Amino acid sequence: MKEENLGVYIRQLRERENMPLRKLSAILDIDQSTLSKLERGERPIARQMLPIIANTFNIDEKELIVKFMSKHVANQLVDEKYIKEILLAVEQEITYLKTVDNK
Repeated sequence: MKEENLGVYIRQLRERENMPLRKLSAILDIDQSTLSKLERGERPIARQMLPIIANTFNIDEKELIVKFMSKHVANQLVDEKYIKEILLAVEQEITYLKTVDNK
């Protein structure tokens, strides 16, 4: 699974701050080679890294989550025939689940 857009974005954030690969990898508690693969889109980025990355670079976590989730959903649906209908049904299902959870 390629997460190229998010990985490239993270690399841009790191380079903008002149932060070495080793420093961000230490913050994320991963090795440098893994971070390099994440930035190149060769490995998926773990959801739990997003708040750490947002905090490290003082950016809105929402932006990272939207990039992460949209890529994840797109990868799941890319080969489906009825994408629009599926997304509408998902929206309805989420609305339903939120009302059930609030009871």
